Amino acid sequence: MALNQKVKNLIQKLGEAIHESVSESEDIAGVVKNIREQGFDVLLMLEATIGLNEVEAEADEVTDAADEGTEGPFTSNDLDFLKSLRISLAEDESTDSPESTGSTEV
Repeated sequence: MALNQKVKNLIQKLGEAIHESVSESEDIAGVVKNIREQGFDVLLMLEATIGLNEVEAEADEVTDAADEGTEGPFTSNDLDFLKSLRISLAEDESTDSPESTGSTEV
C-alpha cells in the first residue's frame, strides 16, 4: 500500500501525540521521580507500531466475520495481531497447529 504525503504527515502527528501524552503524564512523572529518589536514573524508551488497513479491505473483513457468526470481544484484526505475537485463545486450542506450539493463552 503506497502512502500519500498527507497520510505520512498524519502518522507522524500521531507519533508526536503519543510522545507528548507520555512525556506530560503526571502518573509517569511521579513514578520516575520515585525511582530517582531510590538512587536510579531512568531511561524510558517506548516503541509504537502503527498499522493501517485500507477502509475497503477492512469493510470486507468485518462483513466476512459477521457472516461467520464470530462471537466474543475480539475482531478479526485483534485475532490476527494476537496470532502474530504467537498468542492463542483458550477456545482455539482444538485447532492448534505446529506454529502455535508454545503459545500463551489469554
